[in-house]
Amino acid sequence: MNLIFLAASTSFAYTVRETGDAFGWNPWLFLSQVISFVIVALLLKRFAYKPILAVLEQRREQIAQAQLNAEKIKQQLAEAEQRHAEILAKANAEAQKMIDEARQSSAHLAERKQQEAIVAAEQIVAKAREASAIEHERTMADLKRELGRLVVDTTAKVTGKVLTSEDQRRLHEEATRQLAS
Repeated sequence: MNLIFLAASTSFAYTVRETGDAFGWNPWLFLSQVISFVIVALLLKRFAYKPILAVLEQRREQIAQAQLNAEKIKQQLAEAEQRHAEILAKANAEAQKMIDEARQSSAHLAERKQQEAIVAAEQIVAKAREASAIEHERTMADLKRELGRLVVDTTAKVTGKVLTSEDQRRLHEEATRQLAS
């Protein structure tokens, strides 16, 4: 079996060598290119990839921090909106309370003014009645005087004599008594 393996590996090596020769493959050149690649890869890893990866890591951290800040800002905004809504609701409640108080005050004021107007109207009516009573008394007094004078004049004309002041006074009093009853 080893022999078969050896024959197969020899055959394989020969096939590889022939293929390499056909394509112009040089093992020393290949080895130098592998070494150059490893050196360049190590240099890139040390001087290019590490700084780039460090910058990328820093950017990831900044992005994560920015996301945290954005979440904090969203939370603060939500809290501010909630406070704004509470303040607005409180202001609306106070405004409604003021409106209700103003309505009550205006209703009270209107009622008070109405009562004052009623009192003023009653006073006007009372004064008018008083003035009417005074005018009535004056008119009645004038009427009594005039009636007394007419009775005296009429009596004097009917009787054909001149009445004395005592007669005039007595007729006047009698006419007044009859008018009063």
